[in-house]
Amino acid sequence: MSQKSDTTVRGTWRRLAGALALVFLAACAAGEPPYDLVIANGRVMDPESGYSAVANVGVRGGVIEAISNRALDGARVIDATGHVVSPGFVDLHEHGQSEESYALMVRDGVTTALELEVGVPDIDAFYAARDGGQLVNYGASVGHIGARMAVLGDPSPGILPAGIGGSGSASAEQLDQIEAMLRTGLDRGALAVGFGSAYTPGAAMAEFERMFGVAAEYGAPAHIHLRGGMAGLDSTLAAARVAGAALHIVHVNSSAGAAIADFLVEIQSASEGGQDVTTEAYPYGAGMTEIQSALFDDWEAWPDERFADHQLVSTGERLTRVTFGAARGAGGTVIIHGRTEEMTRAAVASPITIIASDGFIENGRGHPRTSGSYAKVLGRYVRDEGVLTLEQALAKMTIMPARRLESRAPAFARKGRLQVGMDADITVFDPATVIDRSTYMDATIPSLGIPWVVVNGQVVVDDGTLTPARPGVGIRAPVR
Repeated sequence: MSQKSDTTVRGTWRRLAGALALVFLAACAAGEPPYDLVIANGRVMDPESGYSAVANVGVRGGVIEAISNRALDGARVIDATGHVVSPGFVDLHEHGQSEESYALMVRDGVTTALELEVGVPDIDAFYAARDGGQLVNYGASVGHIGARMAVLGDPSPGILPAGIGGSGSASAEQLDQIEAMLRTGLDRGALAVGFGSAYTPGAAMAEFERMFGVAAEYGAPAHIHLRGGMAGLDSTLAAARVAGAALHIVHVNSSAGAAIADFLVEIQSASEGGQDVTTEAYPYGAGMTEIQSALFDDWEAWPDERFADHQLVSTGERLTRVTFGAARGAGGTVIIHGRTEEMTRAAVASPITIIASDGFIENGRGHPRTSGSYAKVLGRYVRDEGVLTLEQALAKMTIMPARRLESRAPAFARKGRLQVGMDADITVFDPATVIDRSTYMDATIPSLGIPWVVVNGQVVVDDGTLTPARPGVGIRAPVR
């Protein structure tokens, strides 16, 4: 090629490049957005790094790609002036793994809801049933309770045993079968192993220690509803220590009752002594469980006045000896009142507790913790009473639960954080108005003051209203 021809070609390319640049600049001037979503002018708070500033968040492809004090262009821009922009809340303890419960939880700021206490007997079936998109991210443990019910042949139609699965002793062969079921679930990506020694009084601590060892072998935490008060806490900590298992004690306020201060001291002491142990609390004075469970096996020996502390979920009525016996025969769920506000406040305020709801709604009936736990902490215990700082409360809802699981399931290293490169699970709330509204009579009233929630980069709550988007995915540990 001649020098003249070469010059002509280079000139043509320069003119073409210049024209393309003008097209690009014109497109930018016309407002072609670089981000799928921008959340502008909110107070961006990241509990892991301590970042807290008014800034703009840019999201693309389900990932946080920018946090800047400069204006950002987006296909959708949410003006979050006067609001806090935080990582989406991670709930470690949510039994309501259905659209009905998800729809209430997400309006309470939850972006990841996990069934880790009771768990499920069949991990593949759990994830397959929800494949195709949900309002929130979801996941489960493999459950020792469910495995025990299956192997021993418990007759209960619910998630808790109502007979031999709870009260019976497992033979050596049955223990092998239970262990095999747990191993299968862990091989298939269960996030943890769920236990309920309070619901399985027939299981000796040696059985739990053996199954804790299985969890330890897989690097999975053991989430347990323990039994027996302080003595039960001591024996559970000891069994996990011998087995080398990471231990998570669910709803410490419910398990401890009036001994909450002693429970918290002992758990913190174990942690400071090097044991891998964490715990959680929900911000309500009443619990809820299935009325046919082993927790109530001694009900006939109760004094008459004790029955009034129990409220039938299906009707809202407080029970008597006669109506409790009838409900026990029919089945269903019951709310148990009795803990004081001081007990609840102590659990919520403790620096070692994660916030987790223990929620469940079915056919419009359930416990207000399903729909109000996170808003109640932010509204009552942060804003109104000053029990926690906002930074402390958000850490309990985001980074602390994410860290509990990230060694088992690496996906959680991208959850609970509002940083560039993290998953765009984001909750936007108004610190001046956020509050729970649900009650023990109507647990389906959504929280106030959480107008926007984003899951995997898609807006699922828009100005307080659910959208059709279902971007939530199943989160599993690596599958063997």
